[in-house]
Amino acid sequence: MSSRLRSTRAQKKEADQADAGAIRIAAVQMASGPRVGANLREAARLIEMAAGQGARLVALPEYFGIMGLKDTDKVAVREEYGSGPIQEFLAATARKHGIWIVGGSVPLVASAKDKVLNTSLVYDDKGKCVARYDKIHLFGFEMGKEKYSEERTIEHGQNVVAFDTPFGRIGLSICYDLRFPELYRAMGEVDLILIPSAFTETTGKAHWETLIRARAIENLAYVLAPAQGGYHVNGRETHGDSMIVDPWGVVLDRLPRGSGVVVAGMNRTHIQRLRQSLPALQHRTLGR
Repeated sequence: MSSRLRSTRAQKKEADQADAGAIRIAAVQMASGPRVGANLREAARLIEMAAGQGARLVALPEYFGIMGLKDTDKVAVREEYGSGPIQEFLAATARKHGIWIVGGSVPLVASAKDKVLNTSLVYDDKGKCVARYDKIHLFGFEMGKEKYSEERTIEHGQNVVAFDTPFGRIGLSICYDLRFPELYRAMGEVDLILIPSAFTETTGKAHWETLIRARAIENLAYVLAPAQGGYHVNGRETHGDSMIVDPWGVVLDRLPRGSGVVVAGMNRTHIQRLRQSLPALQHRTLGR
């Protein structure tokens, strides 16, 4: 038997063991537009689809509630923390299905009246908001005719967020944060990393999968990465390719394009087994 065939069979056996007794998690992929109501209806449809496949935690992408015709549109619909139609939707939907929901990002009131905090909110199965993360790293990009500057309408977050759940310890991040591995090191040892995103097609095609798998491998953690994917009314094209990656860097499920869900099992025993086999987190000498 060739070494390659033995390796393939070993990987399949490991994947089968990981799936046994796993908790199912899901990432929603959308191509959101400028109308909040329409986006929430689409999110509700996709969350129901994921719940129907047994997902107990469902994550929505960055800007799931609004991808405006212009950057300032999200400022016009920003919400006070704890109230507003987007937050009410997340809480009610979590209660309805009895699942945990991660609202990839919600535009919340910032200290500057012309900006928002781009915030990820986590709701438990009773509809209670149990965690909040304000995006720290703000995207800036200029290549040819493409130009983005989130600093114009978004205020930097300040705090790294990781918290305990029935699924294990979860670390929160958003989109451009993906390029800064020191953020994930600052979370400590986590079992699941959330990276809701709206990567552009240009940067996503070049770097998305490589960075997602790298964050999983170097932290020996699952990564749940829901993304915007498609053409938007404002002319922007997002990369999509929402995926779930295991701690060994294996892509368990993915959706290259369009609206839909990806679902896979998360097994903490699988994490522990891999960390025992490769105790890289214990071997760190810098930054401890």
